[in-house]
Amino acid sequence: MKLISFFYNLLWGDLITVPLPGGSSVGLSLLVLILIPSGIFFTVRTRFLPFRLFPDMVKITLENNKRSQDKSISGVQALIISTATRVGMGNLVGVVAAISAGGAGAVFWMWVTALLGSSTAFVEGTLAQLYKEKDPLYGGYRGGPAYYIHDYFKEKRQKSGGQSRSIIAVLFALSGLICWCGISQVIGNSVSSAFKNAFQIPPIWTTVILVAIAAVIVLRKHATVKVLDVAVPIMAGCYFLMTIIIIVKNAGLLPSVFRQIFAEAFGLRQAVAGGFGAVLMNGAKRGLFSNEAGSGSAPCAAAAADISHPAKEGLLQAFGVFIDTIVICSCSAMIMLLTPSDLTVGLEGMDLLQAAMNYHMGSFGVIFIAVILWLFSFSTFIGILFYARPNVAYLFGDNWTSQTLYKLLALVMLFIGGLAAYTFVWDLGDIGVGLMTVFNMIALIPLSRKALEALAEYEKNR
Repeated sequence: MKLISFFYNLLWGDLITVPLPGGSSVGLSLLVLILIPSGIFFTVRTRFLPFRLFPDMVKITLENNKRSQDKSISGVQALIISTATRVGMGNLVGVVAAISAGGAGAVFWMWVTALLGSSTAFVEGTLAQLYKEKDPLYGGYRGGPAYYIHDYFKEKRQKSGGQSRSIIAVLFALSGLICWCGISQVIGNSVSSAFKNAFQIPPIWTTVILVAIAAVIVLRKHATVKVLDVAVPIMAGCYFLMTIIIIVKNAGLLPSVFRQIFAEAFGLRQAVAGGFGAVLMNGAKRGLFSNEAGSGSAPCAAAAADISHPAKEGLLQAFGVFIDTIVICSCSAMIMLLTPSDLTVGLEGMDLLQAAMNYHMGSFGVIFIAVILWLFSFSTFIGILFYARPNVAYLFGDNWTSQTLYKLLALVMLFIGGLAAYTFVWDLGDIGVGLMTVFNMIALIPLSRKALEALAEYEKNR
């Protein structure tokens, strides 16, 4: 427990404290100090790619991807898989927590963080394509940070005459597998709690059904992509449509809501002394737990894509951050900000969001948000087991035994989490994603020049 606490505080605790006017201060964690400057660096080096090449992102998403390898997935399918894991509980409860901590201005800084994260996601996705390899087990391709980290250090050590084995790549893969087991428990607990609140269903029944459905899908060789192809567009589309209905019903309040967002984002009290530090911290956490930019998760899906140019997959992954944060997270923010504040006093998390939905749509809204949470969380679980494939193979070789054992472990974690909340395992998941980010960034920054070269080639030839 002491070891877990040490690493958790090292990654998520206040590494440095910056004094602010009025005697207050803000603490900055190691991950904030890594992600925010890196996002700015990549945004500048790509010449503000999220703004400049947004039409290309949309165009690539809509074009017909032709695959050259049998059993491979298209670029858009890789986008759907990464979106499945990005769009999760963080888009619901995480946004509520960010606004509760930093006020309405948190929404604006969440948008800014997402735009910076888009550039990071582009670099990750492009490198995953550049360093991908054939997958002898599932067919098609595989890769991700463990593979490009391995090749990066292999090239360096061969030049100096050292061994080619990369400890950093091994540590990344291990951190990922630990993180995804922790997330499995969080998913199980979130779904069972939401269904108990909405339908009064005992957690054991919800958990058994959830695990049974998940097992049928993940233990089959190619079912994951087929299920996510259907589930992700439906769940994201339904949530977006419901938000549009709520916005239309409250159209008269929109000017005041946007006025509140920008006033609190740029107001002296909120932006400097009263809330900017809290917003910065929550924005960075949303960048990890929501859009995952910098953590190295999404490249595990990006590498599997069979696409005509590496930069195209990088642009698709950048677009995925836009979908996750600018669209889905903003939906949650609008649902909350269009609710009278006196109805949500003293509430937090899912209780707060369900109270807001009850105000807008009555009892149907409470049921709707529980079902959407189930879909978001379920798709996340299916997606992270797709992420686990190349990392299990990197650590234990190409065999079905290790692949199946990890899937069974994740299903057990999903079951245990559905029955009780074990904060020890949840903290372990937080440590896993934090370590993934640190190890990923060690290679991502020096290798970014190759992603920039691919971007320049794409822009020259498009």
